Amino acid sequence: MAKRVVLYSMKNCSHCDTARKYLEKQKIAFRLCDVRSPKGQKEFAKIGFRGVPVLKVGDQFLNGFSAKGFLKLYNAL
Repeated sequence: MAKRVVLYSMKNCSHCDTARKYLEKQKIAFRLCDVRSPKGQKEFAKIGFRGVPVLKVGDQFLNGFSAKGFLKLYNAL
């Protein structure tokens, strides 16, 4: 079963770009949620984080981005 990955990000965020490029390079399917869009703002507010990027893997979250941190979370599920 595929793991559901969501990347909460915004434009002009270098850390968000790094996370997005990493997921694309690793061929990990993910949904991009722009926290500046009206729908994205509502969704982001529900999870309770303040800064981006935030990665959601299943029902677990990674605040900020590191490949090591993401892989630990991704492989644990």
